[in-house]
Amino acid sequence: MIPTLKHILCIDDENDILQVTRMALETLGGYKVSVCLGSGSALAQVKSLKPDLILLDVMMPGMDGPSTLKMIHADKEIANIPVVFMTAKVQPAEVDHYLNIGASGVIGKPFDPMALPKQVDTLWRGFHEP
Repeated sequence: MIPTLKHILCIDDENDILQVTRMALETLGGYKVSVCLGSGSALAQVKSLKPDLILLDVMMPGMDGPSTLKMIHADKEIANIPVVFMTAKVQPAEVDHYLNIGASGVIGKPFDPMALPKQVDTLWRGFHEP
């Protein structure tokens, strides 16, 4: 049985993206959404909130998304949380790279806020189905 997705943490360096994502997922999807502006405190936020799913921007100043993902996977306490990249870099080779380094999926930017909850739900189900 697939567990219920309740809490999503969105990590992005653009506040506008965070707010649109939060509004779409809370209003249309009924999820609890926490946001983290940039990657600086991302690891601490993941550890304290322990969300069901993480939406992670790829290109951020300082520590980028792939580096953040590597740190999440290196921490046994949070390593099993699925991480979905949100990025404008969605060429097939780029998507393959993200999946090969451990991402659970990729959502292209710009995204359709009306379709975002369905995309997230589809990725969640795919992560938990055999």
